[in-house]
Amino acid sequence: MRRELRVVDDLAAANADLFLEVAPKTIALGGGTTPRPCYERLASVEYDWTEVDVFFGDERCVPPAHPDSNFRMAHEALLSRVPARVHRMQGESCDAPAYERELRDVLGPNPALDLAILGLGEDGHTASLFPGDPGLDETDRLVVRVERPDHPRLTLTLPVLSGAPVAVFLVEGARKREALRLLLVGGDIPAARVAAERVVILADPAAAP
Repeated sequence: MRRELRVVDDLAAANADLFLEVAPKTIALGGGTTPRPCYERLASVEYDWTEVDVFFGDERCVPPAHPDSNFRMAHEALLSRVPARVHRMQGESCDAPAYERELRDVLGPNPALDLAILGLGEDGHTASLFPGDPGLDETDRLVVRVERPDHPRLTLTLPVLSGAPVAVFLVEGARKREALRLLLVGGDIPAARVAAERVVILADPAAAP
């Protein structure tokens, strides 16, 4: 595994360039506020989306039209504008085994994504893998349910995220600076446990340590 830090003024443009470099056929999308402009930019790139299967790194257990739904954000920014095959996490049922079956049905018994697009929380979490959560130590299941104060969530586990040849972290703002520092040095945070073959960190100048 190698970690590459790229400090960029335009996260959306840098992410689009990396996307075209990797040319993925299978991707996992992250949620939160930082990815939205990145997804909007991806919707405008020239790419054969008909060959792409889109999965999600995590989802809140809410209906797809809910304001907190990661699917809703990604649909508005990207998925309604490209002809990809979309495999959303069913937030309304919050059924982790069902999404694991879908991963295996589409990608085979040992699912591997080409690209995982991830965020980084101030506490070092990524997807919905939070410090101290039992899901961090899951090695057999591909998808687990996580209890959180706002909504329960579904999340891909570390074996799936680490199995991608490329994982990209999108990091924005000075509040993420310490978490980014720990990610770069392999500190004790969930994000640092993503052991993809290649980990690319796109950070704006405010976040860069």
